[in-house]
Amino acid sequence: MPREIALGDALVPGLLVMFVLALLALWLLDWVAGRVGLYRLVWHPPLFRLAVFVCVFGAFALFLN
Repeated sequence: MPREIALGDALVPGLLVMFVLALLALWLLDWVAGRVGLYRLVWHPPLFRLAVFVCVFGAFALFLN
């Protein structure tokens, strides 16, 4: 993966693109978890969301390299 991606005349870091994709995937997973009722079983939902985001972002980073 290139270090910078050209969007128009601006160079954007490649990790920023992966961050945005991971954020979109997290929003989808968060919506599904809310509909299923997973957050009733979780002790601290914001901490759980952060942990899921770190896992998704790390998985994207591993799969794209």
